[in-house]
Amino acid sequence: MTGELMSPLHDRHAAAGAKFAEFGGWLMPLEYDGVLAEHAAVRDRVGLFDVSHLGKALVAGPGAAAYLNSRVTNDLDRIGAGQAQYTLLCTSDGGTVDDLIAYRRSDDEVFIIPNASNTTEVVRRLVEGAPADITITNLHRDYAVLAVQGPESDALLSSIGRPTGHDYMRFAVATLNGVELTVCRTGYTGERGYELVCPSADALAVWDAVVAAGAPFGLALCGLGARDTLRTEMGYPLHGNDLSLEISPVEAGITWAVGWKKPGFDGSDALKAQRKAPHRVLRGLQATGRGIPRHGMEVVDADGAHIGEVTSGTFSPTLRQGIALALVDPSVVVGDQVGVVVRSRTEPFDVVKPPFVTPGVRDA
Repeated sequence: MTGELMSPLHDRHAAAGAKFAEFGGWLMPLEYDGVLAEHAAVRDRVGLFDVSHLGKALVAGPGAAAYLNSRVTNDLDRIGAGQAQYTLLCTSDGGTVDDLIAYRRSDDEVFIIPNASNTTEVVRRLVEGAPADITITNLHRDYAVLAVQGPESDALLSSIGRPTGHDYMRFAVATLNGVELTVCRTGYTGERGYELVCPSADALAVWDAVVAAGAPFGLALCGLGARDTLRTEMGYPLHGNDLSLEISPVEAGITWAVGWKKPGFDGSDALKAQRKAPHRVLRGLQATGRGIPRHGMEVVDADGAHIGEVTSGTFSPTLRQGIALALVDPSVVVGDQVGVVVRSRTEPFDVVKPPFVTPGVRDA
C-alpha cells in the first residue's frame, strides 16, 4: 500500500494493532479487534473512530452562507449559527457530486465536511461561479476528525469536561488541554454521539485524552469496517455506492435533504423532474434466509427477471441477518419479496423501510 495519505493518528493506530485499508486515497484503520466486537461496542457502550480522511473546506466571505445555499440541495436558511446540516452538491443533470455536512458558523463562514475522495472536486466546483469576495479553501489535511459514538458518549466526554447534551446537529466550540475543537452532535452510526474537529497538529492530544478517559465506559477503538456495518443498519447512504454521479438524491430516497422551495441550486430542475417520475428507487432488503448480499449483486422478481441491483450489502451484526440497500424498479414497494443472486443462487429477501434497527441518534 503505497501512495496513500495517512491520518495524523496513524502511529497510534499501528501501536494499537489496527489492520489498515485504503479509503478515498487514505490509509485508515479497518478494524482493531474485529468488526463484530467494535459494532457491538458502539451499539451498547461507546466507540472511538478516526475519520480524519473526511474532507474539510471553508467557505468564507460576505454572504458565504447565501452563496453556498445557492449551490447545494438543502436549505441552509433552515439553520442558524451553531448548527450543522446534511446536504448534497449535484450536477446539472441531478447526479450527486458528493454529500456533505455544512457547519454554519455565521452568515459569512461555513465549514464543510465532504467525503475524502471528493473534496478536491467539491472545492473546484464551488470555486467556479463564486463571487470575487467569497473564498473556498481546501483544508483537507489541516484538520482531524474523531467520532465518539454510542450511548455512553455523553458520559465519556463530560468526564473530560467537554460540552455535551446539545441538540442533534448542533455544535459548540471548546478547548481540551489547550486545543480548540468543535464538538458536534453528528455521526454516521445511528447512535447518540459526537464528532470532534481539531487541528491535525493537535489530534494526538485529543485522541490520547479520550482514550485515557474511556476505560470506565467500555470504550472500544473502532475501524471503518464497523462504521460501514453500523451505517448500513441505519440505511445511511454511502457515496460511491448508494449515491454517485449516476445516482441522484431523489433515487437514493433522501428528498428530505433537498430544499424544494428554494429559488434554485445546482441540479434543481433535473431533480424536480425526477421527483415526478423516478425511474428507480432505493429500497431496504432484509434476508429471510442465510444470504449475505454484497454491492453489485443482481435483484430479481419472482419470475427471475432483473429489477435492480444491490448498492450496499452486509451481514447485520445486530439482526444476525443479511441486509442491503438496493436500487430497484419503482414498482417494488415495502412488503414485497424479491430475490438477490448470491453466488449463482437466488436468495429470498423482504423489502423493508430502513432503518433496519431502532436508531438512537436522537435519544435524549
